[in-house]
Amino acid sequence: MKILSTKDNLDVLYEDNHIIVVNKRVGDIVQGDKTGDKPLSHVVKEYIKEKYNKPGEVFLGVVHRLDRPTTGIVVFARTSKALTRLNDIFKNRETQKTYWALVKNRPEKDSANLKHYLTRSEKSNTSKTHNKEVTGSKLASLDYRIIKVLTNYTALEIDLHTGRHHQIRAQLSAIGSPIKGDLKYGADRSNPDGGICLHARKLVLIHPVAKTPLEITAPVPDDALWKSV
Repeated sequence: MKILSTKDNLDVLYEDNHIIVVNKRVGDIVQGDKTGDKPLSHVVKEYIKEKYNKPGEVFLGVVHRLDRPTTGIVVFARTSKALTRLNDIFKNRETQKTYWALVKNRPEKDSANLKHYLTRSEKSNTSKTHNKEVTGSKLASLDYRIIKVLTNYTALEIDLHTGRHHQIRAQLSAIGSPIKGDLKYGADRSNPDGGICLHARKLVLIHPVAKTPLEITAPVPDDALWKSV
């Protein structure tokens, strides 16, 4: 069963006066969209308002997003100063992002660098991989390595070098290893909760205000398969 984040069950990984980092659940939507569903940003505002007994509107800046079916680390800014600096940090790729994924077919190589050119379709909300540059394409690069071989799935650790739309999902599908539950990119069946087994596991960055190194790790979802990793 899918359990969305609320102000009472919010999984806060780190918080101070300037930033708050949460572990997103499957189905949480980071920012409001046409569905009209309550976004995670609103949930975090409610949490801050209640915890710190804040009157009036709570400031919260959305810095980056995760796809709705994925889980893991999402960073929000609690001050405008932090938001400006975090926007620059993410834009200039001064972060180190590590993801975990469970894939159906074990990749041929235990570790590799994947490079593709991606084109995005707004209509189907998907990205398509190309081996060569084509009109409108953007280079996508990542490194993966196998961290555990399970009975029916393989667990991969992925380091992103670019931040393209659906990059990990499309690139793993391109090598014949679609992510468990990811019907859009070739998985044979959906997960019961409608999510996919892609988890933003670790984020390393310099704190936007304190200028100290921050390393944040998100526990995997409470699921038997994930726990076995």
